[in-house]
Amino acid sequence: MSTALGYRAFGAADVHEFFDRPVPSPGPLEVLVRVAAAGVNPLDHLLRSGHVRELNGHVPFPQVLGMEAAGTVLAVGDEVTGLAVGDRVTGFALTGAGTYAMTTLLLAESTARIPDTLPETWAATIPVAGTTALDVLDQLALPAGASLLVNGIGGGVGIALAQLARDRGLVVVGTGSAAKRDRATATGATFVEYTAGDVVARLRAQAPDGFDAVVDTVGGDSLRSVAPLATKPDALVSVGDPSVGELGGTSVHRRLDRRGLERVAELMAAGRLDPHITATYPLARAEEALALVESGHASGKIVIDMRL
Repeated sequence: MSTALGYRAFGAADVHEFFDRPVPSPGPLEVLVRVAAAGVNPLDHLLRSGHVRELNGHVPFPQVLGMEAAGTVLAVGDEVTGLAVGDRVTGFALTGAGTYAMTTLLLAESTARIPDTLPETWAATIPVAGTTALDVLDQLALPAGASLLVNGIGGGVGIALAQLARDRGLVVVGTGSAAKRDRATATGATFVEYTAGDVVARLRAQAPDGFDAVVDTVGGDSLRSVAPLATKPDALVSVGDPSVGELGGTSVHRRLDRRGLERVAELMAAGRLDPHITATYPLARAEEALALVESGHASGKIVIDMRL
């Protein structure tokens, strides 16, 4: 049996439940993993709340929280290639199978080996924050010297974006709360605080002709306020708010493939990308970890370490 944190109905945090489940067997294109660490993301509580039922409305209960993990392969499906028992890996879980658990199933095509030097806690942040940032920048394909506004630079995706953009020679400006200033400026980005007056006017002072691209990680009214700062509509990309299309922009095109995971892992191992893990929790306190992310006040990445 394997301990997991999940839910038997959609709802708020009061539907959380720890339970034991049988260790699953991988399907033909899946791998069974002993989870060492799991990343915590806003998508976790959105799935639990039933706000994205197109993703998990068809999945039977109980569902387990979490979408990204790192660990060790225990078994592989009959059609899996490139992965073997004993490999240290990172990847995306099957929807509903979750990663707030001692064991889980990952999609083989969305799972990659990680370098020996890379800690599992870092590797657990790759599938969501790391590859989202990579996909955004590949999609924009900005030349060195171009200006990039990251709306909501203090979270996991924003911090990864700032570092990868810096590596590509981009000039990065980011918005966030005052508590996230130091973390953002440590990446080399110029920081503009949300609450210190007219944020749009201060951003225009940074880029009077607008930004070559605007990446939004916040959504809602914040997205709509910064959208006009993009020099052209198709240079506006949101990582989580599909209403960006109404503004002429686009959502990030997610690839979720093995090569993207490998690229981010290589950047981390080379010291070019730090996930800025700000808090680590044991599985027994996973509800606290998710509550912090759900509050919107988390800075950097929050990780559940199954070995604590």
